[in-house]
Amino acid sequence: MREGAPWCRHGAVEVVRALREGRVTSLELIREAKRRIEAVDGLVNAIPTTCFARAEERAQRLRHPTNPPRGYLWGLPVVIKDTLAVEGVRFTLGSLLHEHDVAERDDPVVQVLEEKGAIVIGKTNTPEFGLGSNTYNKVFGETVNPFDTSLTAGGSSGGAAAALASGTAWLAIGTDLGGSLRIPAAFCSVVGMRPTPGLVPNAGSRSAERDNLHSIVGPMARSVGDLALLLDAIAEPHEEDEHCRGHVGGESYSAALDGHAGKMPGRVAWSADLGGTVPVEPRVVEVCEAAARMLAAASGADLVDGACMDLSRAREVFHVLRAETFKDKAAILRHADKVKPEMVWQIEQGLELSEAALAQAREGHRQLLLSTADFFANTADILCCPCTMVPPFEVKTRWLRECEGWELRSYIDWLMPTSVLSLTNCPSMSVPCGFTRDGLPLGLQLVAPPGRESELLCAALVLENALGISGRVPVDPRPTG
Repeated sequence: MREGAPWCRHGAVEVVRALREGRVTSLELIREAKRRIEAVDGLVNAIPTTCFARAEERAQRLRHPTNPPRGYLWGLPVVIKDTLAVEGVRFTLGSLLHEHDVAERDDPVVQVLEEKGAIVIGKTNTPEFGLGSNTYNKVFGETVNPFDTSLTAGGSSGGAAAALASGTAWLAIGTDLGGSLRIPAAFCSVVGMRPTPGLVPNAGSRSAERDNLHSIVGPMARSVGDLALLLDAIAEPHEEDEHCRGHVGGESYSAALDGHAGKMPGRVAWSADLGGTVPVEPRVVEVCEAAARMLAAASGADLVDGACMDLSRAREVFHVLRAETFKDKAAILRHADKVKPEMVWQIEQGLELSEAALAQAREGHRQLLLSTADFFANTADILCCPCTMVPPFEVKTRWLRECEGWELRSYIDWLMPTSVLSLTNCPSMSVPCGFTRDGLPLGLQLVAPPGRESELLCAALVLENALGISGRVPVDPRPTG
């Protein structure tokens, strides 16, 4: 980063260091973020709800501990997805049903973040109820891609990804059930991780996606090092989430990156289509395969070509288990005229599920978990695959209907490169891996065994360094026409 550049163009690790050393204050950063949002967010619509007065008041009251805990952020401004509650701040879930709601308390991850010295400055846009991977709703409208404002930023954490890419946020919190952290990260050339279930506190989320499939709260950032810092901040147990253990023992994720030479994967698997279960455009495969091979070479690992766990039943299993999570949303059908048709369809799918179909899906899921354990024990340490079927597409195209001759029958089907891997309960992340020949961002998805976030981050850092593209964001939004 050139000397004298505004703080919004510096990475989170560097800015936190400056905060700690007294070279900048939290109040100064809040005001710079406000100026940047006013300058560019009208083109992107990433952060439709801001809370600068609340942020400044908290920054003035913030007192730093003598012995800061792991991941302490020293007053760094952050943004939170609008499916998570921030006390005293508008909380819409992107739905007309909650258009005027104000949160009465913080979500657990927000509590943890603020205890770690973060300052929330705004809520990022989401599809209605976090449903789908194109960010638009009737409350705030569309969030677009900073690389081309005619294109989607992805979703459902699309506002978070677009904020990072356009320089209006240093760190962002999103959620991910079927790809909602990873897909927008890929489309906006930033980094997004879906952690192992139980690492980050999850209670309190009002996302429509939850329970059986683990809608996971996770970190998003502009670089691998920045993401490790945020994961250190949020990987803590919380009394409201009995299943959350946090990061138990061992070194911090940031420290793991500093000593990553001892954590290199010995075997890197590459699969273009996850065993023939997922269609992917050739231009996406071309860029992602080159990146996977570069990762293997840079880490001195053996490349295992075409290998992955058995995902032959994963699409069916995901559809059924996802539908089950909507069975208790039937009351929303009384307001069907106010919610998106995909929400109505998804609730109806849940209500129509038979016990036999659920039993078959649960058994299929059990078999998939066994195959995943065997794959990482005997075949690979890291799995690489494309994060998306296609590059970013027109924002007016609500979801893809076809890819490489495959009919995509619902808004869920085009998420398959990420959704089927959510079933594995493995940590997975999207890392920027390059651009199509016409300049559209792409992400390589990396997957590690459950609980191996340190190894996953180290592999991601090797890839980031080998590719040398981590400084491509933030960008000034690029209008078309």
